[in-house]
Amino acid sequence: MAITSGAPTGLRLRIGGKFVFRGEQKLYVRGVTYGTFRPRQDGIEYPAVEVVESDFSAMASHGINAVRSYTVPPRWILDVAERNGLRLMVGIPVERFVGFLADRKGAPDLEQWVSESVASCKGHRAVLCYSIGNEIPAQIVRWHGRRRIERFLERMCNAARRADPDGLVTYANYPSTEYLDLPFLDLVCFNVFLERQDAFEAYLQHLQHVAGDRPLMITEMGLDSRRNGEEVQRNSLDWQVRASFRAGCSGAFVYSWTDEWHAGGTEMTEWDFGLTRRSREPKPALASVRNAFNDSPFAGGNHHPGISVVVCSYNGEIRIGECLLGLQRVDYPDFEVIVVDDGSMDRTSEIAREFNVRVIRTEHKGLSHARNVGLSAAHKKIVAYLDDDAFPDPHWLSYLGAAFESSSHSGIGGPNIAPPNGGTIAECYSHAPGGPVHVLLSDDLAEHIPGCNMAFRKECLEEIGGFDPQFRAAGDDVDVCWRLQERRRTLGFSPAAMVWHHPRRSLRSYWRQQRGYGQAEALLVSKWPDKYNSSGHLNWAGQVYTRTPAAFLSLFSTPRVYFGVWGTAPFQRMYASSTRGFTALPLTPDWYLMTIGLLTLSLLGFMWKPLWAVTPIFATTFLLSIAQAILAAKRTRVRGEPRSAIQRLRWKGLTVLLFLLHPLARLRGRVRNGFGVHRPRLDELALPRPSMISVWSEKWSSAAERLESLEAALRSEGAAVLRGGDFDRWDLDLRVGTRGGVRLVMALEEHGQGRQLIRLHWWPWWSQRTAILLGLGLSLTLLAALDSAWVAAALLLLATSWLALQGFHESAIAACKTRRVVLQYAATAGTLLGRSREKA
Repeated sequence: MAITSGAPTGLRLRIGGKFVFRGEQKLYVRGVTYGTFRPRQDGIEYPAVEVVESDFSAMASHGINAVRSYTVPPRWILDVAERNGLRLMVGIPVERFVGFLADRKGAPDLEQWVSESVASCKGHRAVLCYSIGNEIPAQIVRWHGRRRIERFLERMCNAARRADPDGLVTYANYPSTEYLDLPFLDLVCFNVFLERQDAFEAYLQHLQHVAGDRPLMITEMGLDSRRNGEEVQRNSLDWQVRASFRAGCSGAFVYSWTDEWHAGGTEMTEWDFGLTRRSREPKPALASVRNAFNDSPFAGGNHHPGISVVVCSYNGEIRIGECLLGLQRVDYPDFEVIVVDDGSMDRTSEIAREFNVRVIRTEHKGLSHARNVGLSAAHKKIVAYLDDDAFPDPHWLSYLGAAFESSSHSGIGGPNIAPPNGGTIAECYSHAPGGPVHVLLSDDLAEHIPGCNMAFRKECLEEIGGFDPQFRAAGDDVDVCWRLQERRRTLGFSPAAMVWHHPRRSLRSYWRQQRGYGQAEALLVSKWPDKYNSSGHLNWAGQVYTRTPAAFLSLFSTPRVYFGVWGTAPFQRMYASSTRGFTALPLTPDWYLMTIGLLTLSLLGFMWKPLWAVTPIFATTFLLSIAQAILAAKRTRVRGEPRSAIQRLRWKGLTVLLFLLHPLARLRGRVRNGFGVHRPRLDELALPRPSMISVWSEKWSSAAERLESLEAALRSEGAAVLRGGDFDRWDLDLRVGTRGGVRLVMALEEHGQGRQLIRLHWWPWWSQRTAILLGLGLSLTLLAALDSAWVAAALLLLATSWLALQGFHESAIAACKTRRVVLQYAATAGTLLGRSREKA
């Protein structure tokens, strides 16, 4: 898709996810920097009118549609820009005054100055955005501390917004202070000078994750002419501009249009990073920039892989129309749309047939079955899945197709962002915990891509048998990602391949969604026990990218900033603390279980007074949950934040409630599904006791091969099996829940000529947490009985017995499966020599 060279300046710009829009039209910013210039006698830091008019006219003729200034332009500069179809990134150089943070004597009113600077440009149709500063030096940020600089920039940003509420505000950062956390900015802007293409592209991928759901702009790029010739500069600018747009950047500025760079009385004319001219004649590098600016922002070449878009829907008549309308607007040459109606009882199929799509209606068998139907019906090599409550960006498939063409990934996902017109309440739901998120192992390698925006090579999905039908509403995307990675396939992530995904719009729908996720978690725990810890919590290997703030992270741990020796590292990043899992405890279902248990013990204090001592512990856990929710709501930033105090209190209260409901809904879903433990028949239970068998085999196999066959047989029984680690005395761990299971160890005796004696020993075990709770329950029961508190003792004994029965139940299921599989293995591997209840 070619991008037109002009940039009409008639409408105020707005942010739409990862891009900038003018009305409904996406604007790719293609710009150059301009200045800074030595002040004239009248104080204006710009050349004469005729010079600016000539420069801006030449810019427009070379495909440039934006200009970045480093100082506040007079109004006539904006008029000249508008006449030439250019927009100005208005620079407000607050970095010149950052020294007043240390020496406040005689400090000007910077907020007032910023407001006045913005007001001088307010309402002009040529304004692109306001940049409140450029590259505050890393040593200065390190001196004051990042939080102080962040608060300083936030004050300047708020001052700019007070002067022009509809304007876009940003700050031009650079790699040496990448760690600055500036969530209040509308755009994420970075100045990046890297001479190697692979390093440049890798860093852009990293910056996209720094930007999150906001647009990324490269506000300075180029190549130092002191070390490179004209031809090298021309080639460098070409791949830098193209790489920026391929990486999903919403804009790129080349440094610089002139060689007149003035700062603090110093002329710096020796710096030349691309378009700098020592005369008013155009440089040859401009031709390269013109070609790069006017070509497609997507990957090179005319080959576009065919993509089948599958939309699965169940009773989706309210939302399916918007989804399919969005797909009609997709700009991609080779794709088809397949709608799978999963037995809807409303008008979903009728609405879908109004569009140019293929509609397949099936019985209601769940989401995974519907996705498999779409997979079978797909005619293209790539199959992309889109939820019916989502609609894509017009270039969604372009970025996905480019990502598949330039990589060998089996699957690629993209971000899902709440639509901007949902209102403040919808924003609250979009920031609530438990939404679909992506998990990345590195800047370009994913561990999980969410189901509302994921695409796979069809052959890779067919190789693993498609989606697992047991996941009827959720969890299928997690399962399919892990199964692909189990086959040593990789997953990628394209930051610009975005879709708009509607969050839940009511407490009831949010509760149902989170309860369904809890049910899916119970199935995942059963199928993938090695991905979960002993408490049933998922241990992601990668980083989870979520809009939900971690409230306690700054209270219990501090992220580390890599400064380098003496603060001289050119790339200074922030690294999260390793205690992240601990700080998230108040948002877990287990925390609520513990709180309920402590409340129960506290209430038993009416029957046995010593249990009143538990009340402060209960109060602490309960207040921590409340504090977590309140602090998270305080740190949540929403678009269009209401100005009325009553409205702000309303949406803050709703956010607090959502944070409190999330773990409870997940807990309800997991309990409803039995935490992944099925209800067995009597013949599926066995007394959990230590057992051992010996098998004589005339056919030699390695220990690893024998254990792998045992593991596969146990998994075929529907069991969750863990492999022993480097420090374990067991080889296989069979689990059917979080309380207990069976562990197995094998030993091989070599008897020559390929003959082996195989010894297998298995025994039941209970989790450490279950053992602690049983010990605590029995101790309290005994103490209550000794104190003649018989009612309390009976209730404590009942609760302890129930817990013991649950552990016994899980161990009995595991023992039955293990015995059946081991005996079947013994019958096929050789001759059973003997069985014993105890280890010899």
